[in-house]
Amino acid sequence: MSDSYQQLIPARWREDANGIPRSERYGDVYYGAAGPVAQARHVFLQGNGLPQRWQGRDAFTICETGFGLGQNFLTAWQCWRDDPQRSARLHYLAFEAHPFHLQDLRRAWARLPDALRPLADELAVHWPALTPGVHRLDMAGGRLSLTLLFGDIQRMTIQAQAVVDAFFLDGFAPRQNPVMWSPTVFRQLRRLARSGATAATWCSAGQVRRDLSDAGFLVRKAPGLAGKREMTVAVLRPNLGAPLQHWRRQTVAVVGAGLAGAGVAYALALRGHDVQVWDPSCALDVDPAMRRRSAAALVPALSPDDDTRSRLSRAGLERAWARWRALDGGAQPDVCGALVCAQTDEEADVQRQALARLQFPDAWVRWLDADAASRQAGVPMARGGLWFPQAVQVCPGELLAALLSHPGLTRNPVRVARVQPAAERGWRLLDDQGAQLAQADQLVLANARHAAALLQGVAPLSAYPVLAGLRSLAGQVSLYPALSSERRVPSCILSGRGYCLPPRHGWAVAGSTYRAGATDSAVEQLGHRDILNRIGAWLPDGAVPWLGREAPQGWAGWRAATRDHLPIIDAVSTWPGLWLACAYGSRGLSWSALAGDLIAARLDQEPWPIERELQHRIRLR
Repeated sequence: MSDSYQQLIPARWREDANGIPRSERYGDVYYGAAGPVAQARHVFLQGNGLPQRWQGRDAFTICETGFGLGQNFLTAWQCWRDDPQRSARLHYLAFEAHPFHLQDLRRAWARLPDALRPLADELAVHWPALTPGVHRLDMAGGRLSLTLLFGDIQRMTIQAQAVVDAFFLDGFAPRQNPVMWSPTVFRQLRRLARSGATAATWCSAGQVRRDLSDAGFLVRKAPGLAGKREMTVAVLRPNLGAPLQHWRRQTVAVVGAGLAGAGVAYALALRGHDVQVWDPSCALDVDPAMRRRSAAALVPALSPDDDTRSRLSRAGLERAWARWRALDGGAQPDVCGALVCAQTDEEADVQRQALARLQFPDAWVRWLDADAASRQAGVPMARGGLWFPQAVQVCPGELLAALLSHPGLTRNPVRVARVQPAAERGWRLLDDQGAQLAQADQLVLANARHAAALLQGVAPLSAYPVLAGLRSLAGQVSLYPALSSERRVPSCILSGRGYCLPPRHGWAVAGSTYRAGATDSAVEQLGHRDILNRIGAWLPDGAVPWLGREAPQGWAGWRAATRDHLPIIDAVSTWPGLWLACAYGSRGLSWSALAGDLIAARLDQEPWPIERELQHRIRLR
């Protein structure tokens, strides 16, 4: 078991004698006598030359070292919203070792000026479950992003990736919380800084100023607020930091129109890029009634040591819900929850032990015994399991149709046979005869098991062992008609050795098979029997009335998977403008929206939606 996991311990609401929120852990208040809004405006906004510095910019990025009660963020949001010359987009990156539960945040926000209340209400809608790692929230119609990094700041500043214009150095006093003001943290902030980046803090301690200077900032004193004589402001030294990158609308070709390609295409189209999707099956000429027959589930993984797959799947579910919650009709996910059923008593013990170690909130996952699991699922269960209330069921056909119908992308139902770098910059797409189909600034290979063949035409696969070892797995699911007169059984996703999903659009789904070394992928009676046998090992006979009731229909296809069952989402470093998003295996829904936002964030210099070490583990290698 890994020793690197750190439990996330939420803050507890306490007030001092004056009614100001106070931290028991650090023995300090969350804001000074002037109040949070006045402090945010004087120290952090004016101290960083805002709003003037974001005016006329394509995008502007702020980083705060202690999110606390969120009042600095809300004040910055209001200032940006009310500025007619504001940047087109605002990105806000914030660290927090001990985040508050939403009910405590609401207590603090109830004291804010009326103008901030609607912003606080919108933030409340998006506030995440308190689990460690990165949480990206999109607000203001997608023009504002808040990227929260929950965990120890020394670790999380190493894990963050962004290009920051202004730093809000806000935390408990250095005497109470020296880690937040340490040279280690300041060096990481310097790594994140853009050329000309500024910093401001209420803190005027000499050691803080010296450490900021040693990290690469030019530091000076400025007038303080509410009886505090001095504060500190700083600017990054010349010739340091990432250069300013002006946003440019790029032409992006995405090869593949499945969950991988559609997720990437949709994320890039949302940001205003000109996206072309190339795939013989992307015409969307399938009868909508046929599209609604199938269903799939997005259920997080969980391991006792919170491994890579578990952390990525948490981020994947959050991104999927954020991106797909506003889709119309049958494309919108159904938040029905998922019960991951223990298959043996020993597995039940492992599940309970994992929850005890991880200490995740019940809003994300909790243990249900057999009786509670039976009530939750609406069917008798022999054992309990892990209950994920935020898990979703999706109709893949409807989802793909919605994503690929975004007005910012065009669909080309044509096979791309080869790709090659263009003479000056960008990429050429060629057909079977070598004729050019299109040219694009950026190219994303998102066509599953066929991505390796296209890349091989540019670079030898021997340089990328993970791609060379990609496995193709055939598989099928069973589709059963569900009678409208019957109650919806099961009432949630049931997952174990196999799975069955709640009926939707008159059809119910059970799955699935995995066939390594297959030469074709087809629906077979043997596959239907295999699925029934898998589910029957842990679900009592007759518990689900539609399961096995009559000869089912089915759907068959291919999965591309790596040996470690992690996706490949990365830029091809030796070929500028070339990206891969493939090897999603059986977790296409988990990686779809996350991969799109990750590639888009890297392309547009946004804060990354995952930790750097997670990107490293899904790199092309």
